[in-house]
Amino acid sequence: MILKWIDSLEIALALIEQYPEQDPLAIRFTDLRDWVIALDDFDDDPDGCNERILEAIQLSWIDEND
Repeated sequence: MILKWIDSLEIALALIEQYPEQDPLAIRFTDLRDWVIALDDFDDDPDGCNERILEAIQLSWIDEND
């Protein structure tokens, strides 16, 4: 599956798999951006995100951890 910035839930699920012990509330957005870009299935413009997109990914991650 190819991931784009708009795929916040799918990205969150991939991050949960990649970083199972990570607390999504403790991650900085700069690190979150780098982790998303480093995902094997991520294929989008690295500069195509903003704070709102990163917040959506973080919220999806939090929701999935609950």
